[in-house]
Amino acid sequence: MLNLKNPDLYNNRELSWLQFNTRVLKQAQDESLPLLERLKFLAIYGTNLDEFYMIRVAGLKKLFAAGIIVSSADKLTPLQQLREIRKYLHQEQQVIEHCMGGILKKLEDEGVSIKSYDEVNQHEKNYLNRYFNENIYPVIIPIAVDATHPFPHLNNLSFGLIVKLSDDSNVSIERFGFIRVPRVLQRFIELENGTYVPIESLVAQHVEDLFPGYTLLKYASFRVTRNADIEIEEEEADDFMEILEEGLKLRRKGAMVRLEVGSDGDEEITNFFNRHTNVYKDDIYKFHTFLNLSSLWQIVSNKNFAHLLAAPFKPKILPPLDTGDNIFLTLEKQDILLYHPYESFEPVVKFIQSASKDPDVVSIKMTLYRSGTNSPIVQALMAASESGKQVTVMVELKARFDEENNLIWAKALEKAGAHVIYGIRGFKVHAKATLVTRRKNGKLKQYAHLGTGNYNPATAKIYTDMSYMTSKDEITNDMTRFFHFLTGFSKKGKLDELYMSPSQIKPKILSLIQNETRKGKDGQIIAKMNSLVDEDVIRALYKASQAGVKIDLIVRGICCLKTGIEGVSENIRVISILGKYLEHPRTFYFKNDDAQVYISSADWMPRNLVRRIELLTAIKDEKSKEKIIQILKLQCSDNALAHELQSDGSYVKIKKDGEKSINNHKLLEDYVNRISKATKKETASSIEQLASHLFIEN
Repeated sequence: MLNLKNPDLYNNRELSWLQFNTRVLKQAQDESLPLLERLKFLAIYGTNLDEFYMIRVAGLKKLFAAGIIVSSADKLTPLQQLREIRKYLHQEQQVIEHCMGGILKKLEDEGVSIKSYDEVNQHEKNYLNRYFNENIYPVIIPIAVDATHPFPHLNNLSFGLIVKLSDDSNVSIERFGFIRVPRVLQRFIELENGTYVPIESLVAQHVEDLFPGYTLLKYASFRVTRNADIEIEEEEADDFMEILEEGLKLRRKGAMVRLEVGSDGDEEITNFFNRHTNVYKDDIYKFHTFLNLSSLWQIVSNKNFAHLLAAPFKPKILPPLDTGDNIFLTLEKQDILLYHPYESFEPVVKFIQSASKDPDVVSIKMTLYRSGTNSPIVQALMAASESGKQVTVMVELKARFDEENNLIWAKALEKAGAHVIYGIRGFKVHAKATLVTRRKNGKLKQYAHLGTGNYNPATAKIYTDMSYMTSKDEITNDMTRFFHFLTGFSKKGKLDELYMSPSQIKPKILSLIQNETRKGKDGQIIAKMNSLVDEDVIRALYKASQAGVKIDLIVRGICCLKTGIEGVSENIRVISILGKYLEHPRTFYFKNDDAQVYISSADWMPRNLVRRIELLTAIKDEKSKEKIIQILKLQCSDNALAHELQSDGSYVKIKKDGEKSINNHKLLEDYVNRISKATKKETASSIEQLASHLFIEN
C-alpha cells in the first residue's frame, strides 16, 4: 500500500508560491496584452515579491536562526528552502530585466518612456533642476556616516542613494554617506512629453548641493526589506489596540532580510553598506533596471495612457436588483447569488446603506477584514449607529498590512457608538458576513449576506468573488449564533446550517471528499480556491483519485498537491487562472447523488481551517447552485488564461491547438453585457438558456 505521507508526493509551499509569481511575470511577457497591462503585471510581481520576503523569507530566517527544523509534508528544512528560494529568484532576475527592457522599448513608440537625467534635453534638465529645488531639496535627507554620525536606521522598504564623496579641501579624504528619499516623493518625475525620470537620477545630479564642500565619486541606488511580520503576545495583552499600535511601530524596525542595489553599486559600495547591515550575500540583488517594481503603478495609473490598458468593464446590476425595489422585499421572495466584478458589488453596499436608513431596521452585525479607505460601508455603519440602531462590528485588527487602516475604522466606529470587537484571542476572524434584523408585521425578520471576498468596493472591481444574499431562517438563525459566538463566551462554536472553522469546516470538507471517494468512478469534485496546502485534505484527494473520482482543482496560487503521480493522482487536474481579474472565490462542487455546492471565505490551508474563524455556506437554492456549477465548468474549460500544473511542480500554459479560444473573463463580460441589454420582456428562463448555451457549448 502506498505511503501517502511520502514527502515526494508534495510540492513545497514556498516554491509553489514562487511558481505562482512566475505566472504573474509570464503575463508581463505576454505580447498579446496591451503594453501598460504588461507593465501592471510587473508591478504586481514586485509587490508580491516584497511581501513574500517580508513575511515568508523572514519567517524561514527566524526558524533557521533559532535552530528549529520545522518540516511540512515535503520535509524541506528552513535552510534548504532558503537556498532554493535564493537560487530561483537570482535566475528569474534576468527574466525580469529582459521583460522590462522589451516593454519599455515598445512603450517609446507609444509616447511613454523612462529616461535618466542625462538622456533628456537641456530644456527638460532646466525643468528638472527647478523641480528638485522646489519639491525635493526641502524634504530629502542627506546623512553622513562617520565617527560622529552613526549608520542610520533604515525603515522597511527604505529607498535612496549610497554615495562616496571626496573632501574638496583634501581629496585624499573619502567619505560615505546616504541620501534617503522619503515616500512622500513620487518615484518618477513626469515631463510633459510622456517621459518619466527616476527620482534617483535627478537626485544624483545634486549630491554636491546636499553635501557642500564634497565631490561625488560614485553612487548607487538601494532599497531595503525588513521582517514585517507582527508578533503579538495576545495572552499578555491587556489593551489589544495599544499592543497592536506598538507592533506596527516595530514592523519598521524588523531584521533586514533583503538588499536591492542599482547597477552602479560596485563591490566597494555594497561592502560599505553591508558592514553595517549584515545582509546575507545571497539576499543581495543587483538590478540593471531601476529598483522597486511596485512603483510602476504610477505610470500604469496615468489616465492619459488608459488606451494602453485592457478595455475597462463596467460591472452591471442585473435582475432582480435593477428595479430599485426595496432590497429586503426582494430577498423575502428569493435568494440572490452575485458573481463580482461582472455583477456589481453595489447591491451589497446598498444592502447595508438601506439597512442604515430603514426605520424598521433595529440592528446590523458585520465582520470587517479589509474594507479599504473612504469605505461607504463603514460610513453607513457609523450613520446607522448614530441614528440609534444597534451596530456590532467585528473589525479584525490582525489583517496583515491593513492593521493601521482597521485601527482607524475601529476607533471611528466606536466614536459613532457602535459596539466594536477587535478580534478573537488566538484566531483571525476572516469570515465575510452581515446580518440585518428588521421589524416586519410586529415580528423580527433577518436578512444575511455571506461572501467569499472582503467588504471593499474598490477591490470588488478587480477581484472575482461571490456574494450570497438570503432571508432564509435556517441561515439567519445560524448567523445570529455566529455573531453571539464572536461577542460572547462560547466553547462550542457549532452551527447547524453553516459550518465554522476551526471546528467544523475541515471535517465537513473531508467528509464531502470521502462521500465522493465511495462513489468511485461516478464521483466528481470541482474545487476552486486561492491555495491548497492542508496535508489531510490533500491525502483525502489522493485517496479519491485512487478510487477513480474525477477531480478538477482551480487553484490560483500555492498548490502543495502533485498531479500525474502513477497510482496516486492520475485523476486530478490542477489549473491556475491568471488574467484581467484576480481570481478570489472559494467555491466547491461535489457531484454526490444530489449535487452539493458551497462557497466559503476559507482556503484549504491549515491557517484557514485550524487557526481562523471562517464560514462555509451550502448553497441550496437551485438557481444559485446551477449558476456556480456553470461558472466552475466554464473555468475548467478555459484555454486562454489557464496554466496547468505538471508533476514536477511547474506550470505550462494550456495550448489551444486550433480549438476555439475560451477566455472565461471575456466570455463572462460578454454574457453579462448581453443580459444587461436584454429587454424587460425576456423571461428569466430565456436568460438561463443564454447562460447554459454560453457555458456548455464552449
